[in-house]
Amino acid sequence: MEIDKTTSTPVWGLRNDVFPSFGARLVQEGNHLHYLADRAGIYGEFTPAQLQILDAVFPKFIKRMEVALRSGALNPREARRFTTEHRGITCEADTCGSFGYVYLSLYPTIVKS
Repeated sequence: MEIDKTTSTPVWGLRNDVFPSFGARLVQEGNHLHYLADRAGIYGEFTPAQLQILDAVFPKFIKRMEVALRSGALNPREARRFTTEHRGITCEADTCGSFGYVYLSLYPTIVKS
């Protein structure tokens, strides 16, 4: 976890320079992930429409990360970035070799022209 030097608040999730973003640290129990609201934060400002989409896709991303844990795409012993996208939101996740946590960042998908 890093500290945001401008506000002295913890920055949860993966370090990300994309704004707006939602970051969180999930607790890993086997191949299951648990979300703790006090280990999450929103950085920047999402539009109301983006917040609705974020709310809808978050459970789907949790399921995808649990599948990635079962398949080895996410490994608790090895730092390896897992990226997936759904409905215009990108999810980046990594255990950072932490043996029990999955760090994630969700942000609007950047479309390259």
